[in-house]
Amino acid sequence: MKAIKGLIIALIAISFAACESSESQLITYKINEPVFMSKTAFRSSIKVTTKVQDIKNYGKICFYQDYLYISESGKGIHVIDNRNPSNPQNVGFIELLGNADLSVRNNLLYADSYVDLVWFDISTPASPVLKDRLVDVFPKAIPIMLNQYGFDYEDCYVEGKDSVIVGWNVVEKTEEMKDYHGNYWGWGGGFFDDRFVMMDAASPSANSNGINGSMSRFSLYDNKLYVVLENNMTIFDLAGTNPVKVKESIYVGRNVETIFSYKDNLFMGTPTGMLIYSVKNPYTPEYMSSISHAFGCDPVVVDNDLAYVTVHSGNNCGQNTNELFIVDVKDVKNPKELVSFKTLVSPKGLGIDAGKLFLCDDGLKIFRITDSPSSLLTNLIKHVPGMAGYDLIPYNNTLMMIAEDGLYQYDYTDTNNIRQISKLSFVK
Repeated sequence: MKAIKGLIIALIAISFAACESSESQLITYKINEPVFMSKTAFRSSIKVTTKVQDIKNYGKICFYQDYLYISESGKGIHVIDNRNPSNPQNVGFIELLGNADLSVRNNLLYADSYVDLVWFDISTPASPVLKDRLVDVFPKAIPIMLNQYGFDYEDCYVEGKDSVIVGWNVVEKTEEMKDYHGNYWGWGGGFFDDRFVMMDAASPSANSNGINGSMSRFSLYDNKLYVVLENNMTIFDLAGTNPVKVKESIYVGRNVETIFSYKDNLFMGTPTGMLIYSVKNPYTPEYMSSISHAFGCDPVVVDNDLAYVTVHSGNNCGQNTNELFIVDVKDVKNPKELVSFKTLVSPKGLGIDAGKLFLCDDGLKIFRITDSPSSLLTNLIKHVPGMAGYDLIPYNNTLMMIAEDGLYQYDYTDTNNIRQISKLSFVK
């Protein structure tokens, strides 16, 4: 959630268009007004069907035991049979209001549904079975906003309200603005939500974890699930039959957008840089360090003690640069930026496998990783333009990439002959 900076800029423009000598004046502006649904109706809305639903909008992705799960933001999760990557099949859909992220562990799929955490048994992948939910564990969760307007914090978070925000109506309001000579405007507390700027990955283990894309806010470590939302981290213990929320959510600040688990640490992407927390004590993550850069929305992946971070423009994160950073994180208390590449087009999701960096940028770019980070861009193996790539998962010589218009898959068994093997088109 971004503070009211963007709205203040808009109000400045309005105020300067009015009489500048006034100490108090009326202003007219647009704002997102919440649409509420009763919690009873909300929690009874889950549906699981084998009837194929067209995928209209891309979102977070998770790969588990030859099936790919694609979240369509706010609506639910599509189930893709990917046992034959050359011919993927859309085989089912979980209708789940307010879903944005997911993770899989030991045949259980965990997903957010606005304020709740919900989980399903996917032992039969095409027919998920709802198991249960933990209610009100994400009390600040709200729907995405696909516009530049803010919202009134007090209208949205009413103590004891037995309803959930499920949408927005844009309304026009007129209020008195107090003097603008360096003073704060008490207009009601508007904020921006940047979650529509779609922006983690867990490696498979003996415990059978799914693999998330780099844009995820869910991350698995040991038998814990770490979820970052806005400025907070929530921890769930998955050791028992049902997940258990551990303590209260931990304030980490900076509006964390992505999270990646590597060794005993969590690497978090934020609009102003990367945070590192140790989870040697998994119930009490400890802040290690941070490294800052220009404002941007950034996923992070880590391999061989090097963190790869992308920043892209064209979003609500406050910058117009497109960069790839490589950071030495061998000493997590003292990370060191090694190089920054500023000649990219619009880098987003990324992943690493078999000594190669796969990057969504002007389509798909694949680089060979060498001992010299500064030479990465000169080691381009292949560039496939023509699609707006968002996120990807490289695994076992198959690259699964989500783009605006479909799911693209590539065989990279032969480094010198990486080739597209399928495309599952989305419906617009």
